[in-house]
Amino acid sequence: METYENVFQYPYSVVEHVPFEMKGKWHEAYFHNDHPIVLELGCGKGEYTVELAKLYPDINFIGVDIKGARMWTGATQALNEGLENVAFLRTNIEIIERFFAEDEVQEIWLTFSDPQMKNPRKRLTSTYFMERYRKFLVDGGIIHLKTDSNFLFTYTTYMMEKNGLHVIFRTEDLYHDERIDEATKQILSIQTYYESMWIARGLNIKYMKWQLPRHGELTEPDVEIELDDYRSYHRSKRSSLDKAK
Repeated sequence: METYENVFQYPYSVVEHVPFEMKGKWHEAYFHNDHPIVLELGCGKGEYTVELAKLYPDINFIGVDIKGARMWTGATQALNEGLENVAFLRTNIEIIERFFAEDEVQEIWLTFSDPQMKNPRKRLTSTYFMERYRKFLVDGGIIHLKTDSNFLFTYTTYMMEKNGLHVIFRTEDLYHDERIDEATKQILSIQTYYESMWIARGLNIKYMKWQLPRHGELTEPDVEIELDDYRSYHRSKRSSLDKAK
């Protein structure tokens, strides 16, 4: 991927010593337009990033992940199909604020993130990460969560309630909820490889979108939540515990 013009690789070992010259300049230096920028954090193979870019040619999409072998799939597809509104950033999400300037991003997608049941700080909907998103997301910017994990979805719901964040839409059964309009169905029907397997396995897919204000203290919920009985497809959970905060 070193030769791919749509891929930027800045893992911990690099970014500590090399400033990211694109910060605050994504519009002018890469996309060459002033269209909104949307991130997919933990993009995996990049299926969601690429398909969203096809649906919305007037929006710029950036897929972010640390695993280059997976990202190669989406990056290659985007190049082969001539998608100029797609880029990929290979880095650790823990340092995501180093790559974008204030108000540079309009929305964030979290698609099937690791629920991190043992470590609240690592959950992508935790206060730790949402404070980072605030540094570059527009005030009141939208965050989307699409997940098979009941644990992560419940935890995020408590986060919303504890901090009084405005939830625009929430459903525990995405593909059987009659409230969803056709335009939203088109977006949410994009399925990743693993999602199609989870659906075939009989798991409900959950979805929530909310607004994140720039200011106001964020507090972690102090609630015990029942753990998922699996970690990912064909893998059992590691912990013998039944609940966690």
